[in-house]
Amino acid sequence: MDYFNAVRAFARVAETASFVKAADSLHLPRNTVTKLVQSLEAHLRTRLLNRTTRRVSLTNDGAAYYERMARLLEEWQEVEAELAHAQSRPRGRLRVDMASATATLLVIPALPSFQARYPDLQLDIGVSDRPSDFIADRVDCVIRAGKITDPSLVARPLGDFSFITCAAPAYLKQHGTPTHPAELEEDHLLVKYSFASGRHLPVELSRDGEQIVVRGRHFVSVNDGNALLSAGMAGLGIVHLPAFIAQPQVEAGLLQPVLAEWQAAPISMSVVYAPNRHLSARVRVFVDWLIELFQNQSSFKSRRPPPGR
Repeated sequence: MDYFNAVRAFARVAETASFVKAADSLHLPRNTVTKLVQSLEAHLRTRLLNRTTRRVSLTNDGAAYYERMARLLEEWQEVEAELAHAQSRPRGRLRVDMASATATLLVIPALPSFQARYPDLQLDIGVSDRPSDFIADRVDCVIRAGKITDPSLVARPLGDFSFITCAAPAYLKQHGTPTHPAELEEDHLLVKYSFASGRHLPVELSRDGEQIVVRGRHFVSVNDGNALLSAGMAGLGIVHLPAFIAQPQVEAGLLQPVLAEWQAAPISMSVVYAPNRHLSARVRVFVDWLIELFQNQSSFKSRRPPPGR
């Protein structure tokens, strides 16, 4: 049995839910794909696929087998590709996860330069503020804000971003401009950022050694950076935003900073990936490009990253 091609044929059928589509994408006759899958099932002594005249689906054993073998197959193909092509021309699919504001404001607008360097790579970007499960979500790397506490992951620092407390001019005209954080507790509404657990992110401001934690009241809370910006611009309350999100709107006059003398501690941004003694070429070049990108961002205070792995 051609084990590699059998596993590859099975994986493609699982992904497309069709022997015909799998055969077309592999540039093989349909009968060849069918025989490869049948030989694999015979070798494993279990049925991997349920077949009817209308659809193909994974059995329970097939789903478990695919989950384990898909990553191994991808690594196998990558090893062969890296032997066949120079490291300067990595190819294949790269799965990346990042917060929505990071994607829309920083990474995606700059991607043409990455595409020009590495045209053989294919990026699948997941946009979400929720933490990623590297195994379940099958991601290669993620961009995340805050301290990375999982010791099983590698975190390369991209830089630190500051915050701007601000509000729409219409909101300030109606409710007044606060002069002290304490006023945010009772006299104003906040637009709050909420986590999946339902917990709201407090606003921590300091000045000359004095620190105040503001919780305050809110009409609306959101769990997405772009939505946080939109709610602030709509005049729904005072909003505490990363500078890279707020600054363009401040410069355009759509948001107005308040409590400028009170500052929040900067937050670090990192690109995170699972440790691997031989980091894949596609992950390595993307991580290096991200570090370069963030170092050129005026809203970020760069930190010298440690050497890559």
